Amino acid sequence: MIAIGKYNTLTILRDTKVGLFLGNPEEDPEGKHDILLPNKYVPNIFEIGEEITVFAYLDHEQRPVATTLEPYILLNEFALLRVNYINQVGAFMDWGMEKDILVPFKEQARPMEKGKRYLVYLYLDEKTERLVASSKLNQFLNNDTITVEKGEEVDLIVSHITDLGINVIINEQHKGLLYKDEVYDDAIRTGDRMRGFIKNIRPDNKIDVSLQMQGYQNVEPNAQKIVDELRANRGYLRLNDNSHPEDIKTVLKMSKKTFKKAIGALYKDHIIEIKEDGIYLIQKD
Repeated sequence: MIAIGKYNTLTILRDTKVGLFLGNPEEDPEGKHDILLPNKYVPNIFEIGEEITVFAYLDHEQRPVATTLEPYILLNEFALLRVNYINQVGAFMDWGMEKDILVPFKEQARPMEKGKRYLVYLYLDEKTERLVASSKLNQFLNNDTITVEKGEEVDLIVSHITDLGINVIINEQHKGLLYKDEVYDDAIRTGDRMRGFIKNIRPDNKIDVSLQMQGYQNVEPNAQKIVDELRANRGYLRLNDNSHPEDIKTVLKMSKKTFKKAIGALYKDHIIEIKEDGIYLIQKD
């Protein structure tokens, strides 16, 4: 079967006036689910019987159609998209296809505005069998069954920012929280993707995350970051144990506690020298 909302590698079956018909002859020998790749997407050079990778979606008449355009979002995934226009049924967002994707009013976490970007989830509506998007993200996340462990490195998507912290989506499956006082990058925005680490899984299955490894494991990558910064500044940084936390945050994007652990490890390994006016690189490799 051809998967709507996803990439499919299909066989070129026949060339017609309107385009190429593609299918999967092994799974569908009778061609009941062949799909059209319109002429405007047909490659300059092709052969009948060869395979081609295309994205399958529904056209203006809700018929399956293939394209070589690359969408900004795939089925059952999250992405930050821009609203192109709004009408009586909902907001229509640019997702890289000729036909914009609909976010019905009932699927908007808050009323959407033209020209603004929102984090949405793409799903297949069972009633209409249409691809639609939703900004009510919690319904697509599940913390009842946790698939991650404390200390594990994970993929994060910033969903929204509150006074308490930064709400994130973990591995596109779970809800998590990144506390603001542990974030040293003021440029983080909704839709940003980054790597993080599971800091704590609470008894109620709420998950705390961090952008840095916890404990001793955190020393090595941050120590390397300090060495890289030293090399970029001719072997000297005007920072030491007595530096103000904001100065450390500005230069290295890390907490003073993490900084002290890292320079302690570097000092112990005779890589840096710590003086009253800052730290000096004494070993390049």
